[in-house]
Amino acid sequence: MKDSRKVKRYLLNWIAVAAVMITTIVPATPTVSAATSKDNVTNTQREESAPKRDKVAVAIIIDDFGNGMKGTDEMFSLPIKLTVAVMPFLPTSAKDATRAHERGDDVLVHLPMEPRQGNPKWLGPGAILAKMSDEEVRQKVEAALENVPYAIGINNHMGSKITGDERIMAVILSVCKERGLFFVDSKTNYRSVAGNMAYRMGLPRLENHIFLDDIHTASHVLKQMGLVKDLAQDQRYCVTIGHVGVHGKETAAGIRSGIEHLKDSVEFIGISDLVKDEMKWISHPTLP
Repeated sequence: MKDSRKVKRYLLNWIAVAAVMITTIVPATPTVSAATSKDNVTNTQREESAPKRDKVAVAIIIDDFGNGMKGTDEMFSLPIKLTVAVMPFLPTSAKDATRAHERGDDVLVHLPMEPRQGNPKWLGPGAILAKMSDEEVRQKVEAALENVPYAIGINNHMGSKITGDERIMAVILSVCKERGLFFVDSKTNYRSVAGNMAYRMGLPRLENHIFLDDIHTASHVLKQMGLVKDLAQDQRYCVTIGHVGVHGKETAAGIRSGIEHLKDSVEFIGISDLVKDEMKWISHPTLP
């Protein structure tokens, strides 16, 4: 009888030890906040609902249209969909925006914004300055949008000072939200607050990943196109920026060569396609 009780006690002790060991080895289910849980679900849904592409996606933005710049015709002759960023209040602003729209390209307002350094003369008319009041900023943004037809969003021309200013970016992004537009951060400032603020306001977080023509030769642009493909393969898509202007023809030539080299592995899309297909963002203007 005593022996049976000893056996029973031994078994109970062994079970208790085993339970402790299992608890130690298997981690408890983590507790997550409602916000974290929601973000995880959203990211998962975006991942699962993104289109299954045979090729990686690349959106090429070309800045500085609006002043009849060199390379304009060459860019418009490229055999891909572009995103054309047009500076407001310049001689060919409306013409370039209309031409892009009729070609099937996306159009952005290339909004001049004050830089930390640089020649203020490069800003162009209608620039956003740090000294402006909220109402002045709003008026400038709305006027620029009215001046560039077919615009579906805004990106910054220069602007390293403004994209780091939460007060002014809040005004710019509020106008975007009201009109069902989005903002593409050109990333001229690594301390930019634009992307995080846009995300918090329910807008897509859109950022330039690499400049094509930081060195102004066709061969360098072609090299950059190879890096664009690598970035797209790493993160499923890439946003890149080039320019019309003094070296616009060289940039266009480099892009054309890159298209030929990458046509079997890259799908060139507009920024609107990226927003719609990859980010699943739907425009909901809050203004009537």
